[in-house]
Amino acid sequence: MLIRKNYLDKLIASKDLKLIKVITGVRRSGKSTLMLQYKDYLEKAKVKKTNIIYMNFESAEFYDIKDYRDLYNYLKERISKKEKYYILLDEVQNIFSWEKAVNSLLVDFDTDIYITGSNAYLLSSELTTLLAGRVLTIKIYPFSYKEFILEYPFKENEDKYTKFDKYLKYGGMPMLVNMQDNEELIFNYLNDLKEVVLKKDVINRNKIKDTVFLDNLIKYMASTIGNFTTPNSIAEFMRKNGSVITNETIDAYLKMLENAYIIYKVPRYELKGKQLLKTQGKYYFIDNGLKNAVAGLSAYDSGSSYKNLIYIELLRRGYEVYVGQYNDLEVDFIAQNAKETIYYQVARSILDEKVEEREKKSLLAINDNYKKIILTMDNVKNKQIAGIEVVNIIDFLQE
Repeated sequence: MLIRKNYLDKLIASKDLKLIKVITGVRRSGKSTLMLQYKDYLEKAKVKKTNIIYMNFESAEFYDIKDYRDLYNYLKERISKKEKYYILLDEVQNIFSWEKAVNSLLVDFDTDIYITGSNAYLLSSELTTLLAGRVLTIKIYPFSYKEFILEYPFKENEDKYTKFDKYLKYGGMPMLVNMQDNEELIFNYLNDLKEVVLKKDVINRNKIKDTVFLDNLIKYMASTIGNFTTPNSIAEFMRKNGSVITNETIDAYLKMLENAYIIYKVPRYELKGKQLLKTQGKYYFIDNGLKNAVAGLSAYDSGSSYKNLIYIELLRRGYEVYVGQYNDLEVDFIAQNAKETIYYQVARSILDEKVEEREKKSLLAINDNYKKIILTMDNVKNKQIAGIEVVNIIDFLQE
């Protein structure tokens, strides 16, 4: 079992802080495994096993716990006010008004509480209001490329380009490493996972009746990855294909898919005026494998697939990410954190002079001193074009 040290270290650093630790991310991305690894850490740190309470609410063991009262009473019976307890609640969104129980446990007992969940409702305004800012969020993503190549059962003669191609095609959902390189099995699993996410985190939670439209919408989003889009443009396309749908309904459905962590909206940032733009935006999938399961494999090696992969990697590294706009020019990604701002262009190849000119034009137009990088699959090393770094995508992912 791969120890995902980056995430585990965050949990260890937060131990005993009077905050509720919220581990959130798309289903089957490794939240439960991380929680069990942390449980193992606590045991090795000499915390008494009786003082560690782990509950997975997808297990039949806890089906009788329906709401916050059941949850509070169950835990109250197992907690002494004389000792400290570590409470680990997995997929807690299955319990009605669970946040009331968690808040009471934090107030009434000496507890250190960790929860996981597979949708953004876990971080709703109601929750943060009730818990009065006592929340620390840890977002977990599918395997990075570095994690993938450590775990995937590659053959001895496979070079780094073959390994990368599999990551680009299959994505980084952790379960794939157990499927013995069986492509049919992998995509059956990814399709089933997509159906589970839609059913549990979108359809059931939002009481959606028009499931056919939802399925058509997610297929459309997978086929237009990396393109500017609006609810209006989507509605126009759907109407041409026989659906009668309003812009408001499209907007609501997109937010539901975002809340399930299956797609991410990337807002536009106008560099000249230094402001976020409300109109248009781009959408990317949480994982290339899931995207390919929805859209098909015909375009898995396209430019949009590379951009999708880089976008999620930037999120994984802790950046806030925007699409840049400078007059009529576009920058694929502006990545920002507390320490730096970096501009990225992503292209499969820039060996063609016209492509190189197009990719560098946007970056050269920006009149500031922030780092500018072109990411490409070309075999480059320590290359610069007019002050712009050119970096191989595989090398970038292995940094």
